[in-house]
This record gives sequence, C-alpha cells and structure tokens, in this order.
Amino acid sequence: MGEVTCPGRCAEQDDMEAYRTQNRFLNSEIHQVTKIWRKVAEKERALLMKCAYLQAKNCQMESKYLAGLRRLQEAMGGEASECSELLRQLIQEALQWEAGDSSADSVVLSPVSEYDEYGFLTVPNYEVEDLKLLAKIQALEVHSHHLLAHEAVERPLRERWAALGELAPSAELKQLLRAGVPHEHRPHIWRWLVRFRVQHLQAPGRYQELLSRSQACKHPAARQIELDLNRTFPNNKHFTCPTSSFPDKLRRVLLAFSWQNPTIGYCQGLNRLAAIALLVLDEEESAFWCLVAIVEVIMPADYYSKTLLASQVDQRVLQDLLSEKLPRLMAHLGQHRVDLSFITFNWFLVVFADSLISNILFQVWDAFLYEGTKVVFRYALAIFKYNEEAILRLQDGLEIYQYLRFFTKTICNSQKLMNIAFNDMNPFPMKQLWQLRTAHRERLEAELHELEQFKAEYLETRTCQGPAVPESCTSEDEGDLEA
Repeated sequence: MGEVTCPGRCAEQDDMEAYRTQNRFLNSEIHQVTKIWRKVAEKERALLMKCAYLQAKNCQMESKYLAGLRRLQEAMGGEASECSELLRQLIQEALQWEAGDSSADSVVLSPVSEYDEYGFLTVPNYEVEDLKLLAKIQALEVHSHHLLAHEAVERPLRERWAALGELAPSAELKQLLRAGVPHEHRPHIWRWLVRFRVQHLQAPGRYQELLSRSQACKHPAARQIELDLNRTFPNNKHFTCPTSSFPDKLRRVLLAFSWQNPTIGYCQGLNRLAAIALLVLDEEESAFWCLVAIVEVIMPADYYSKTLLASQVDQRVLQDLLSEKLPRLMAHLGQHRVDLSFITFNWFLVVFADSLISNILFQVWDAFLYEGTKVVFRYALAIFKYNEEAILRLQDGLEIYQYLRFFTKTICNSQKLMNIAFNDMNPFPMKQLWQLRTAHRERLEAELHELEQFKAEYLETRTCQGPAVPESCTSEDEGDLEA
C-alpha cells in the first residue's frame, strides 16, 4: 500500500516554507536598507568633515586677514591719512564680525560660544585696545584647530580612553595623558591621579577637621586669602559671577590648606592652583587633596616657602636647559639683556595657570599630575621653541619684553606644542634635571648665606657706630644698602 499523506501536515509544511521565504526576503531587505543607511551615514560624515575643513580654512583665511591688518596698523603707527582712516574702519568692521558666522541655510558644526566648558572667555579680554585684534585672531585660530582636529585627533582619542578600562600606571596611560584627557573623562581621571599621589597622606575626615579648625581659629593667612579671592581668574565666569559658589569653595580649600601645612600657610599662587582643581573636580575636598598633591608631593620642598628657594633654583635650571636646547634664542636674548625669569617664574609657580589658553592648559595639567615637574620644564622649552622665530625677529629689548608678556596666549595648536614638548625636546632624563637642581641649589644657598653674613656685618657696624648722621641726611649709598 502507498504511504498516506496527512492533509494537515502538508498545509503546515507549506506555511513553514512560506514563512521561510518571507523571512529570507525580509532579511534581504533589512540587509539592503542597512547598507544604504551605512552609505548615507558615511556620506554625511564625509560631508560634515568637509564642512568642518572648509569652516576651518575660512577661519584661517579670516585670521590671516586680521593679522595683515594688525601688521599694517603697527607699520603705520599714528599717521593721519586717508589710508590710516580706511585701516581703522576695516579693523572696526573686523572686530564686529562673529567668529564662525554662517548663513541660515548652512551647517553650523561648532559655533564659538562666549565661554568654554570650564568658564573661561573664548576670546581673551585684553584691556589694551591694540590687543583686541590679536584676541580675535586667537579665537579664530583656536576654532580652526578645533574643527580640523575633531575627526582626526579627538574622536580616536575618545575611543582610546573609552577602551582603557581600569586605571593603572603604564606607558599607554602616559601617552594618553600627554595627548590630553577628553572633557567628560577628566574629573574621574584627575581624582585617580590625585589619589595615586596622596594615598599615604589621606585620612578619613581630615578635610572636615581642618575646616572646623579654620572656623574656630582665624589663621594669619586669612586676610591675604580674602584679598586674592577677588583676583582669581577675572576672565572666568565661575569666579566673577556674584551668585557663583566657587569663591566660597576656594576660600574654604585655601583655609583648610593653611592649617594642613602651617610651614607654608598660604603663598600667592596657591589660589590659582586650587581654582584649576575646583574647575575640573568641582568638589572642595577633591580640590583640596589636589592642592596637597601639587605642593607637598609633586613640587620640590621649599617651592612655596617664604624664600621660594626651590622655585629660584628651577629658574636657573631652565636657563641651562634653554642654553642647551635653544642656543640661538638664548644668544639673542643675552644680546638684548632680557632676563626670562621675569616671565617664566610665574609659569612654574602656578603651572601655566595664567599663561596658556584653557584647552592647552588642561592638557598640560593632565600630564603634569602624572609625570611631575619635568612636564613643566618640557612645556616651558616647547613654548620658546614654538615662538622662537618670532622672538628672533625682534631687535629691541623693550619690544621683546612686551611680546613675552602675552606671547603664550598666541599658541593655539595644542598638537604641535605637545609634539615639541615630548619629541623635539628629547632626550630629557630626570637624572640630568636632578643634577642641575642639586648644583644650582648649592650655589644659591651659598649666595644667600653670603648675603646674610653681609647683612649681619653691616647691621653690627651700624650698631657700633651709632647714628652718625640725622636720618633725613642719610647718604645715597646707605639708602641703597638698606633697600
């Protein structure tokens, strides 16, 4: 007998086959749609990159135009003529343009806001009228570098940070920190770096204990701290806005530190170190331990003491390194009798807090909190290398000093500066740094001892002689010695 086929099973098999066919068709459609979507997404990304490139080039062209106007302004001086009047009008028009202006139907990729993510003014607020054009040039340069770096540098960097996993000291972490921590990762990374530095000093409840002490007893440094609060970052909205909580946080952090380290108490400059920590970490206690990490662990002893001994030593070390790495520049500055310590002393004391534009400043601090003071030396050398040719063109000592007052703010290309600091400045062994520090410290201590002896002998001589002449008739020589 032949096999009997069940009609119900045949219908079921037909349905299953129909479902399979339908499923294959739908999968094919989904695959095709996905391919189309990916192509559209890639095309959109390519168009956005092209738009960013064109915007960046537009910023660069505008920047060059403004730089040309500025050079003409300097060349013409105060001449009264039709040309100078036309130049004045062109400059006024240029200053009224909005950086990154776009027409209504264009794609605005990254409009320039008044403040950056940390509250600093995007366009520097120079008091000198002649520098307002320079501020506009800087804003355009920063914007163009940001647009060009977004896809090529920032996106891959973010992907590397996202894939890093648990933090631990390593060569990879060092390279990532040198390249800069993305804004969204920075608070977490800095907290880890600070804990890594002060874990042997931290104790539960220590910060609250110090705050209670500062409330119970007024510290001698309290008055100076109060004066410096109003001078902290006048170009940052978090410290200038009347309703901001940052000044109160900063006051408490500095008072707590004055009790934490009574030998130092307070030194001008600590307000800016603590303020930078607050802008990133936000929490008072985290900012306090960041300040402790810098002053008590990272920087050498006596860096913020009354004599600023270690700070003076580092200025002499920097002179030696500049002579070794940039001899042509140092010969030029020596010829015009320019003392760089007038400019660089503050760089080291506050780790560039007043000098570099904010996106570069925080990148420097990323590496500094991990590697220590050699990062400050590397970037100090890199800043001079970055601007070497511009300085060499200046042929007057006063003109050089005027340029050095603001030249760090003209550095906009963070990638270029980082490459100079960590590649062009090699080799840079820590052993050499410590040897130079030791030698200069011995010399400086000998000089200070000799000065103290001279002062003691002079006072002893004055005491023995008695008041030989009325105070109003003191000779010029004696006045100089007293000074």
